[in-house]
Amino acid sequence: MKRSLSVSFAFLTTLMAGALHLRSQEASMPDLAKLQSMTARLAPVNITADASRLPEGERKALARLVEAARIMDDLFLRQVWAGNEAMLQQLKKDQSPFGKARLHYFLINKGPWSRLDDNAPFIPGAPPKPEGANFYPAGATKAEVEAWIKSLPEKTRGLATGFFTTIRRQPSSSGFAAVNYSIEYSNELTVAARLLREAAALTAQPTLKTYLTSRADAFLSNDYYASDVAWMELDASIEPTIGPYEVYEDEWFNYKAAFEAFIALRDDVETAKLAKLGSQLQDIEDHLPVDPRHRNPKLGGMAPIRVVNVILAAGDGNCGVQTAAFNLPNDERVIKEKGAKRVMLRNVQQAKFQAALVPISRIVLAAADQKNVSFDAFFTHTVMHELMHGLGPHQIQAGARASTVRQELKETYSAIEEAKADIAGLFALQYLVDKGVLDKTLTQSMYDTFLASAFRSIRFGINEAHGRGIAIQLNSLLDYGAFRTAPDGTFAVNAGKIKDGVNALTRELLTLEAEGNYPKAQDMIKRLAVVRPEIQRALDKLQGIPVDIEPRFPAAERLLSSAAQK
Repeated sequence: MKRSLSVSFAFLTTLMAGALHLRSQEASMPDLAKLQSMTARLAPVNITADASRLPEGERKALARLVEAARIMDDLFLRQVWAGNEAMLQQLKKDQSPFGKARLHYFLINKGPWSRLDDNAPFIPGAPPKPEGANFYPAGATKAEVEAWIKSLPEKTRGLATGFFTTIRRQPSSSGFAAVNYSIEYSNELTVAARLLREAAALTAQPTLKTYLTSRADAFLSNDYYASDVAWMELDASIEPTIGPYEVYEDEWFNYKAAFEAFIALRDDVETAKLAKLGSQLQDIEDHLPVDPRHRNPKLGGMAPIRVVNVILAAGDGNCGVQTAAFNLPNDERVIKEKGAKRVMLRNVQQAKFQAALVPISRIVLAAADQKNVSFDAFFTHTVMHELMHGLGPHQIQAGARASTVRQELKETYSAIEEAKADIAGLFALQYLVDKGVLDKTLTQSMYDTFLASAFRSIRFGINEAHGRGIAIQLNSLLDYGAFRTAPDGTFAVNAGKIKDGVNALTRELLTLEAEGNYPKAQDMIKRLAVVRPEIQRALDKLQGIPVDIEPRFPAAERLLSSAAQK
């Protein structure tokens, strides 16, 4: 009897403690005014493109692609947190102004954590954001999963650390098992595959048909290699990117790919302008400021560059801060064979430049330098950032074994790689200016624009890979004297030191990656991926300026509406 009473008392104590915690959490949550203020940091912008010139069959195919892309939203929600779907249904039931505000911000962040606020929860009942997302078993620790992976035979280990598996507990034992995405997400992927095949049947463009068919096959087979190759060879007016790609959401190991989609139309005029940059890649690789043994003597091929205007972004591609460009695929086998394709989202970049970068530059830059900020410099550096993801070390030797930079740097990889692509992009632009490929007027505008853009990017938060990467660069260049502060709190480029400062940091990051130096990467992030007081003072002056954009996609809605009417 005593034992029964003891258990009951403990149970009641637990319930009371839980209730107190929920009340405390509720009190710490943002109220309606605060939540609206948080949401206002993302300026609502219509992102649109003209599909009216496409033949009818292509417009119908585009509508099917928009439908398939929306499925990526559902999949990504599940990948972020196992409780997301249930919470979303609860939020939809609350039609009060506060309930609608919470739902709105939840959909922006793809979960109950504010990605602009170091993933602080803004909805009562939300746990801390799981660092392993929903890729790993609930309740498992990083150390447990890592120990299990290390215990596997090398052949099996590749499946466990691969892009396209989740790790789940074995029902019949205390161990774990790798589960293919094609099984974990079979219901959604079956529908997405059907829509891609319908789009493939509607288009008259051969390479688009091939990509859509092979990507539909990949959704069901879990083998993405052939469809990645087909995507690299895609040459069509419609430029879709759909499937599991980026690994940022897996903060444990950066192993697991999240579902996303970008459905876009190719901008032929702008694509032609930038093709000459792609033709310079081997020469840039041959002159990277790193030990020659770490350079690639023969890149995987002429890397395609596409400038597109987005019709719809979804899943990981429309979560919090918006993607301005991307460099894919991430499969090192494809990169070695074909290189990597760089896709520039021009209409998204224009929206970001006007809504955030121009106003920021008027506050953080010295008055004399503000005139140098230009969209051309912003856009060209973004192009070069994406190009540089494909250059430098990828396949490396870790002691006596073959490995990759991603696997050796683990959770530090994304931040280090983003910093490398940014700073090496500046190095490459300067190299092409010195070579005479690019106009000399770009020299001043690219550094001033990059400095202003650094403050735009660091506002995204240093819990996120891009934010950490920009903090590393900003602090390193300040320490080098390549950037300097004025008594009024503004910042300026030191023309006498910026080129050497960029070269030095490019060399350091490329060498770190080539050596797979995990301890050094950890140390760099600890020292430099921080917001120092002088940076924070400048950021405090930017309170009234949008941090980024909240895209709306009217062209996608029109396509779906037109398809429904027919």
